[in-house]
Amino acid sequence: MTRSHGHDLDARARRLLRTLIAQYLANGEPVGSRTLSRSSGLDVSPATIRNIMADLEDAGLVASPHTSAGRVPTPRGLRLFVDSLIELQPLPREEMARLKRELPPGPTTTRDLLGNVSALLSAMTHFAGVVTVPRQGDFPLRHIDFVPLPESRVLVILVFSDNQVQNRIVQLAKPLDGRELEQAANYLNTHFAGLRVDDIRAHLLRELREAGSELNRLVASATELAAASFAPQGGGEDVLVSGQTNLMSYAELADLDRLRELFEAFQKKSELLQLMEVCARAPGVRLFIGEESGFAALDGCSVVTASYGVQGRVLGAVGVIGPTRMAYDRVIPVVQATAGLLSDALNRVATSL
Repeated sequence: MTRSHGHDLDARARRLLRTLIAQYLANGEPVGSRTLSRSSGLDVSPATIRNIMADLEDAGLVASPHTSAGRVPTPRGLRLFVDSLIELQPLPREEMARLKRELPPGPTTTRDLLGNVSALLSAMTHFAGVVTVPRQGDFPLRHIDFVPLPESRVLVILVFSDNQVQNRIVQLAKPLDGRELEQAANYLNTHFAGLRVDDIRAHLLRELREAGSELNRLVASATELAAASFAPQGGGEDVLVSGQTNLMSYAELADLDRLRELFEAFQKKSELLQLMEVCARAPGVRLFIGEESGFAALDGCSVVTASYGVQGRVLGAVGVIGPTRMAYDRVIPVVQATAGLLSDALNRVATSL
């Protein structure tokens, strides 16, 4: 066995490592050679098992905590286990049925749906459930209304395809009366309902540049209103977290300083959002074990995420945060299935336009 590369393990070493990690994930205790001898099914001597364990420790895949005779997997060992030593199966039918049953069946806003998904992931895994909230402009516009306000201002009411309503107040160069505002709204709803805000704004600005003074008053008013109404707004991204207190029940995360740092990260959200955005940019499931996340607050945790989206466009990521000692073969399918169901729900809303 080559000690510098975990992937070069021979069949016996891989079997012992798989057995050790399965025992550790189930019990949370260091695993000794005698237990491995009984559980692995290998017909080898205790001395041979000890030698293989020594090789695995040299390779950085297992470690001996304190003075214990047993060993536990390192983050590197867990990474090898997840990447090549377990066979992931689809989520069992009864758990898939529970996910479908718990998600809201009827019309709801995207934010309400995402909050439900975050809580459901936490309940299914007993970890912290996390879901990123996309910008509202990522959803198609369903309807727009304008309400006149004093001093050439206008209240813009935007209704999006996910049933979310957003109000903005814009300042115009000159006032428009109620009839003109109604005509502008009718024009925009007729020509641009079903498109995303950024696409509408780009189209109107291009039309304004190309037509110049030839635009009639209705189109000019609609273009001015839309350009102001759909101007990019800072922020908007967010991440919803549910079940943070679940993490207090795991001994490996029970250190008060560690918990305080972790809960501060949940409260501030900036680093967590940054990590989830990285996850959303990659297709499929992403997994960070311990220090792999790059954020000190998550050093003792594993983060499992999967991206979700609508009509082939990624909107964000869902996932869970828990201790590195988690049942990856169950948690990964739960996260993957939840992301798929969330995408299906959003696609149904999008196609209802």
